[in-house]
Amino acid sequence: MDLRKLKTLIDLVSDSNVSELEITEAEGKVRIVKSMGVAAPVMVHQAPVAAPVVAAPVAVPAETPAAPVGHAVKSPMVGTFYRSSSPGSAPFVQIGSVVKEGDTLCIIEAMKILNEIESDKSGTVTQILCENGQATEYGQPLFIVE
Repeated sequence: MDLRKLKTLIDLVSDSNVSELEITEAEGKVRIVKSMGVAAPVMVHQAPVAAPVVAAPVAVPAETPAAPVGHAVKSPMVGTFYRSSSPGSAPFVQIGSVVKEGDTLCIIEAMKILNEIESDKSGTVTQILCENGQATEYGQPLFIVE
C-alpha cells in the first residue's frame, strides 16, 4: 500500500467518529486504530498460508471400560476425596468391607470443611473409584456397594 493512500486513511479515521479501520489487500493488511484522538496505523504482512496436511484416520479398536456393576455411592458435592480422617489413620472402608446404611465411607473436604460421606445402602464395598486426595465432582461415583 502506498504512503499517500495510507495517509489519506489515517486522516479519514482522525476526522471521523470511527475508532478503528481495517483494510485487507493483496500486499497485506492495514489496521488503523484511533486512541486518545490520534489515529495510529498498524501494518500486518500476511505470509501465504499453506493448506494443512491431514493424515488419514487409522482405525483403532477402542476398549471402553466396563461400567461398574452394583449400587454407586455418589459424591454429594465438589471437593477433595479422603479415605481416612487423618493422613496416618486407617481408611474408613476397604474393598470387601461390609457396611450398613449410614456408615461413614470417606470424607470430602469442601471449602475447608470436612464432610463425612455415609453409605446410602447396606452391603459390601466392591470397588473404590477415587484415589486419596483426588478432586471430586458433584454426582461422581465414589464407591460401588453390592
